[in-house]
Amino acid sequence: MRFELIVFDFDGVIADSERLACGVAAVLATELGAPTTEDEGLELFMGRRAGDVQALVEARSGRACPGFIPELQRRTLAAFSNELQEVTGATRFVRALAGRRKCIASSSAQVRLRAALDRLGLAKDFAGAVFSADEVERGKPYPDLFLYAANRMSVAPERCVVIEDSVSGVRAAVEARMAVIGLLAGSHVDEGHAARLEAAGATAIARRFEDVADWIAERER
Repeated sequence: MRFELIVFDFDGVIADSERLACGVAAVLATELGAPTTEDEGLELFMGRRAGDVQALVEARSGRACPGFIPELQRRTLAAFSNELQEVTGATRFVRALAGRRKCIASSSAQVRLRAALDRLGLAKDFAGAVFSADEVERGKPYPDLFLYAANRMSVAPERCVVIEDSVSGVRAAVEARMAVIGLLAGSHVDEGHAARLEAAGATAIARRFEDVADWIAERER
């Protein structure tokens, strides 16, 4: 079966940003009365949209945190402008898909996605095909975003393959009835990450983008 749409998560799949973004969120959470280490930030916040991160911080701190989202966005964009890099092999893989339909379905806000894509030089590669969890009622691990992206691209869910790095994202893709490759190429990945993605229901595990390409080619024979 040939996949009609390749759906990319963004943070930790295209941009090597999980540790950077979750670290920013962990520092802000700590300042607001919810002490959070960088590793705890990865565990708690990875793959979640800003509103869900705010809810977690408020629950941990025991108080409301007005202004959390714009401050998180400001700090994250500042960090991205100075430090953001691609996940190794991402640009090469994306460019090799010339002629194939692809999109991004990310928990990040559109303003953050646009800034990051511009920095990585990939904005034109995904023109008109970047979807944010802010556009749906529920973020990952619910399937809403992936189903929304497939609908916007006019492709049936079962004809899509998702590339994800987070447990919540893998669960969302499984609930959307899409094949999902758990990618381990980001700098945030630790020894137990593959097992967590497998437990969440990943169809396959890939350590590099070359492995992603090989798996897709094998499935499409």
